[in-house]
Amino acid sequence: MFARFFALVLGAAVAVGLIVGLQIPLLHPTATSRISLASLHLKNTQQPLAWPNVGSAAVVIPSLGVERSWHNSVQPIASLTKLMTAYVALKKLPLGRDATGPCLTINADDVSTYEEMKVTDQSSVAVADGESLCELDLLNGLLVHSASNYAVLLADMVAGNVTSFVALMNQSASALGLVGTHYADVSGFSDLSVSTALDQGRLAALLMESPLVRAIVDQSTVTLPYAGTVDTFTPYLGVDNVVGVKSGRTAEAGGCDVMAMTFVDGTSTKIAYAVVLGQQGGDLLGPAGEAALALDQSATTEHTILLSRGTIVGTLGWGASRTNVIVGHVASFSWWTAKDTFSASVHLRRISSAVHPGESVGYVLVAGASGRRVPLIASGRAAPPSLWQRVT
Repeated sequence: MFARFFALVLGAAVAVGLIVGLQIPLLHPTATSRISLASLHLKNTQQPLAWPNVGSAAVVIPSLGVERSWHNSVQPIASLTKLMTAYVALKKLPLGRDATGPCLTINADDVSTYEEMKVTDQSSVAVADGESLCELDLLNGLLVHSASNYAVLLADMVAGNVTSFVALMNQSASALGLVGTHYADVSGFSDLSVSTALDQGRLAALLMESPLVRAIVDQSTVTLPYAGTVDTFTPYLGVDNVVGVKSGRTAEAGGCDVMAMTFVDGTSTKIAYAVVLGQQGGDLLGPAGEAALALDQSATTEHTILLSRGTIVGTLGWGASRTNVIVGHVASFSWWTAKDTFSASVHLRRISSAVHPGESVGYVLVAGASGRRVPLIASGRAAPPSLWQRVT
């Protein structure tokens, strides 16, 4: 008798448990949401880098850890070759800001070299037999006026001859990990002196760590012992925060430019390097400068958006009982085009009970800028339907 009664009670308990378990979803339905980011006005916030239409290009911003490239192929680099000429010379013969370095005396062969370069339309500066030129003079002429005969004089000063100096250039390229770079001469007149845009950006950034180099390439003119005052070939120097570095052109290489531009990040001034190779049209240097300037400007453009408190991003609730989902507090985000890919997404928590005004219901995740979360709250009350409402 007792066993039969116990079995009935146990069966009833199991049945009740099953019924209650089946009713739990009815007792606690999950809120549905309708979300749109249109109100945050994010559609036009992501701006692409201004890569050129032809050739190849790169952006290097050491302070932001940025190294990006476009069609990063190995190709002739014209007078960008002289960046490595300067790098090797300064490695072998370090020079302080107030020093002139060792000097040499120009002879008849050096004058002949200048005359030959002039005939072949290579960038060079006049020299005179018996003239004294020091390392600082040679670096000024090399980097400001792209003097190819000065590149030869530096090679002689450092290594005794051009062949030995070119070997040092290639050794340095290998040591620096510039795997797409090979030099055949000290000036870049040879089409066999080749590199990639990214390699040249890395080399320029390394070379510009020298205060002396930064001071040299920021000059629009330089006065040399015999040649007098000569102009820079660096496009847009002094315009829109451009502070150097080097340009070059040959028929095979097209127009090439490594452009350094300063920009402000917070309270500090930093440098971005835009490199373009193989540009075409006009005098080659003009299109190269225009392409490098556009790329540098796009890379150093800071974007800012503001999320206002109370901005509606959607609704959530149950049937007719719904509430707006709004931004919980003011938040602003800034990012650099070259560094970040901006995106925003909404993440709501699973809600199966009534929500009240001001209650946290999720967040907006802003990725690419600073990876921050902005809380989302309910603007009003919303409640799920009761079990009675669900079954009647």
